[in-house]
Amino acid sequence: MRKPPYVHGFVDRHGKKARYYFRRPGFKQVPLPGLPWSPEFMAAYEAAMAGETAPRVEPGATRTIPGTINALVVAYYNSAQFQGLSPVTQHDYRGIIERFRGGNGHRSIAGLDRAKLTEMLGNRAGTPAAARNWLRMVRTLMRFAVDQGMRQDDPTANIKAVRYKSPGFVTWTEEHVAQYRAKHVLGTRARLALELLLNVGPRRSDVVRLGRQHLRDGEFSFRAKKNGALIEGVPLLPELEGALSATPADNLTFLTTEYGKPFTAAGFGNWFRDRCTEAGLPKGYAAHGLRKAAATRLADRGATAHALMAWFGWSSIREAERYTRDADRKRLNQTAGLMLKARTSSGKPE
Repeated sequence: MRKPPYVHGFVDRHGKKARYYFRRPGFKQVPLPGLPWSPEFMAAYEAAMAGETAPRVEPGATRTIPGTINALVVAYYNSAQFQGLSPVTQHDYRGIIERFRGGNGHRSIAGLDRAKLTEMLGNRAGTPAAARNWLRMVRTLMRFAVDQGMRQDDPTANIKAVRYKSPGFVTWTEEHVAQYRAKHVLGTRARLALELLLNVGPRRSDVVRLGRQHLRDGEFSFRAKKNGALIEGVPLLPELEGALSATPADNLTFLTTEYGKPFTAAGFGNWFRDRCTEAGLPKGYAAHGLRKAAATRLADRGATAHALMAWFGWSSIREAERYTRDADRKRLNQTAGLMLKARTSSGKPE
C-alpha cells in the first residue's frame, strides 16, 4: 500500500502488527493510529503536517462503517485513481475532501440526494471559487461510488456550480519588477527569489527545490513536482546569472529560510509575499504572478505555444495559447497603429 509523504511503517518486534510514524525533517515525530488513509490515521496525519498535536482518538470512535461517506473516502484514497495523482494534487484533493467528510462522514452514501447537495453548495455561494472546487471533488467521489457499486446514480449530475470567473494571479509588469529590484538588491535572498521566478518560470513547489544540481552547461533541467513534466534546456539568463554570482551558495537549494533550511512551497509563498510588501507592491502581487510575467515576456518576443509548453511544463496547449493570443493581438494592434501613423504623416485622410 502506498503511504502518504513522510510516513514510515514497520512491523513490531513480534512480527504481527504494523506501526506507522510521521517523520519529517524539522517536525516532531508523531505515531499515527490505524492504517494509512483511514479516518483516524488521516486526522492525525493532517495535524502532524500542520505541526500540531493530533487530538486523542477514542478506540472505535471513528470506525469506518460500510456504506458511509467515511467508507467511500477511504476506498477512494486507496484507489488507483487517487494513487495515480501527483503528491501535490493528492494534498490539494485531500484538503477539500477532508472538510466534506468532517461534517458528513457519518452519512449514508445512498442517502445523499440532489436536494441535499444543492443545499450544501448554496451554503458556499459566498465563496464561488471554493464552491466550484467543492462541487468538483464531491462529484469525483460520487462518480467513484457509482463505479464501485456503492450507489446507482450520481446525484451531482445536474447540479451546476455558481458562475465565477476568477481574475487569477496578477501578472507583474516591468515597472513592478523594477520597483522590487530597487528594494531588494543583488546578494539578497529576496532578489535571488525574484530572478529565479522570472527567468526560469517555476512553480512555487519547484523553485524551492532548485539548486546547482539542476544547472549544467548553462541550462536548467528538472522535473516539475505538480505533473511530473520534464523541463530541460532552460537557459541561464544574464539577470539570474548575476543574482546567483552575488549570492552565497553553500546549500543544496538556491533558496533557504533564515535558518538555512529549504522552504516548503507554502512557506516560501508567504515569505515572498512579505518581500513584495516590503517593496511597496500592491496587494495581490505574488510568486505565481512572476511565472505569468515570464510567460508573457517569452510570448511577446515571439515564442510559440509549443515552446511555452516545453519551457513551463504545461501538458495542455490551451494554457500556452492564452499568452500567444495576447501577444499576437498586441503585435497586430501595434502594426495597425504604425500603418495609421504612416497614412496620417503622408497627408492622406485617416
